[in-house]
Amino acid sequence: MRATAVKPAGSWNGEAADSIVLDYDDRHRRRMAMTGTHGTSFLLDLPEATWLRSGDALALEDGRLIEVVAAPEPLLEIRCADPLHLARVAWHLGNRHLPSQIMPKAIRIRRDHVIADMARGLGAQVREIEAPFDPEGGAYAESAGGQAHGHPHGHSHDHRHGHDHHHHDHDHHHDHHHGHSHGG
Repeated sequence: MRATAVKPAGSWNGEAADSIVLDYDDRHRRRMAMTGTHGTSFLLDLPEATWLRSGDALALEDGRLIEVVAAPEPLLEIRCADPLHLARVAWHLGNRHLPSQIMPKAIRIRRDHVIADMARGLGAQVREIEAPFDPEGGAYAESAGGQAHGHPHGHSHDHRHGHDHHHHDHDHHHDHHHGHSHGG
């Protein structure tokens, strides 16, 4: 049995035949043998690697659906005094290309002691938690079935790429494949 399509969260209803619990790293897939929590074995066989979000459904060839569930993992929850302060901290996280989950009064990122220290240095409250991680897709996310899926790097770099960025009357496409190493 193969799963050949992804139905974005909110676009399907009814009872899923099974569910698959995956952490953030395991939710970027194209082809992989999987077994659901109730024992349904199938081959994920998508046309291209896709970011799976919690609540998406994998469509099996026989019409059954397998719900994607984000597994709890070690995270940092960052809270600030007010929305402006939270926006400042979010800017610093975004400047480092960190996958970030935006919550109503907090930001969640994967645990990283260096970033935790940076956030504390900016006056934020940081606590370690275990929770599902479902970060934003990002401005440069690929679209799969109309759903944005991000492209996290898991590292930071500055924007000195050895070339100029000219922002005139054209769209700026930044695909992070500039012929240079990001390290990490």
